[in-house]
Amino acid sequence: MSIGLTLLGLLESGPRHGYDLKRAFDERFGQNRPLHYGQVYSTMSRLLKNGLVEVDGIEHGSGPDRKRYAITEAGVTDVAQWLSQPEAPEPYLQSTLYTKVVLALLTGRDANDLLDVQRSEHLRLMRDLTQQKRTGELADQLICDHALFHLEADLRWLELTAARLGQLAKEVRP
Repeated sequence: MSIGLTLLGLLESGPRHGYDLKRAFDERFGQNRPLHYGQVYSTMSRLLKNGLVEVDGIEHGSGPDRKRYAITEAGVTDVAQWLSQPEAPEPYLQSTLYTKVVLALLTGRDANDLLDVQRSEHLRLMRDLTQQKRTGELADQLICDHALFHLEADLRWLELTAARLGQLAKEVRP
């Protein structure tokens, strides 16, 4: 996800302080990975330098000055272009899990055990996500659905790989 473009998109509804942008981002997109304040301010500094935002006002107080940022026309154009472009599918052609299976076979370890442990971990996470989905709002449900569909695909791959371990072992062992 592009943090800069996401923050720009949040600014389209109106000027905001960095703190407000962080809070809005975390509420909408950062359930499991909230932004750090430093990342917000460094991103806003870069966007300001690139002419995608401007300082809409400065509030002086007892602490540091608080800048309020507004998106520029160039920023609106960048967000519109980003939203109109499809995301490249991520096929994970050489995943860490595949690497572990091959290394287990090459080193004489039990790749079935590795697959069983991974299957258990996937199922545990799926149970957690299903519970979050039951109690969450619509945005949480959609995010959980996305993750669950990916985990289901991973589980299918785990089953297929387990069924083909003998064949894979013959191909990878010297």
